[in-house]
Amino acid sequence: MIQYKIAYIMEVERFSIHNGPGIRSTVFMQGCALRCPWCANPESQEMGSHLMYQEQKCIGCRTCEMNCPVNAIKFNNGKMIFNREICIKCQKCAKNCLNNAIKFIGKKMSTIEIMSIIDKDSDYYNVSGGGVTFSGGDCLIQIDALEELLKQCKLKKYHTAIETEGDVPWENFSRIIDYVDLFLFDVKHYDSEWISKITKGNGSRIQSNFRKLASINPFNIIARVPVIPDYNYDEKILRGIFDYIHNEKVSRADLLPYHTLGIDKYIQLGKEYKLSSKMLSKNELKKFIDIGKEYNINIEI
Repeated sequence: MIQYKIAYIMEVERFSIHNGPGIRSTVFMQGCALRCPWCANPESQEMGSHLMYQEQKCIGCRTCEMNCPVNAIKFNNGKMIFNREICIKCQKCAKNCLNNAIKFIGKKMSTIEIMSIIDKDSDYYNVSGGGVTFSGGDCLIQIDALEELLKQCKLKKYHTAIETEGDVPWENFSRIIDYVDLFLFDVKHYDSEWISKITKGNGSRIQSNFRKLASINPFNIIARVPVIPDYNYDEKILRGIFDYIHNEKVSRADLLPYHTLGIDKYIQLGKEYKLSSKMLSKNELKKFIDIGKEYNINIEI
């Protein structure tokens, strides 16, 4: 019997093919200890419901303003001004928006509800060698709900994977390690102080968790390396990252080329996106495939 737990999620993406083997369902959970400047999912950083406003869809009808019970919405010269500090997230503005210019992302779901979505595609998991991936944010932040979901997935013999930044207490890993077939572990740099400075997280804890996890089974870990111009897009730095990964006996790394596809989310959330770098193409990273071989690492882009 499924126990009742509550999780804050963004969405359950069905028919995903980029977060583990085969056809998968990816559950995007909220909450993250890091604040990476290149984060493409700012709506995942904090748990809860977040208003997103697409100005290009707004027709200026002011229905949202008229329906807001706390006067958090005003219009100035036809432009909507939203006071997020006093918003009570009743979502009346979104429900009454005539052109879907306003939406809220982030919702509470029970583990029962999430499993009911996951179960819909069980046949695809079996045929394709796929399964279920828990992502984020960092799914390990919501350890109680994650543990229950993983247990249920394993009871149904679904292949399981988690994507993690690694900045959680080791206890969180120890609670779920027996229910996870594949860890997709972010490795942003080989220097823990650099990680702490740039991401505002705990670089030492992240590296300690990676080391402990690899000591148990390095073969069910894929190191995922976001390659970011002006941060770690440098052969010397990437060689250092490859050496770090190799020393922990992890033999597979995915290079994730920097993209700016998340910028519009910052605009919709009323946040500032501070990076100005151009996107990297896959071709620009191909040279690192051969360099990875020098460290006995299979590199995929």
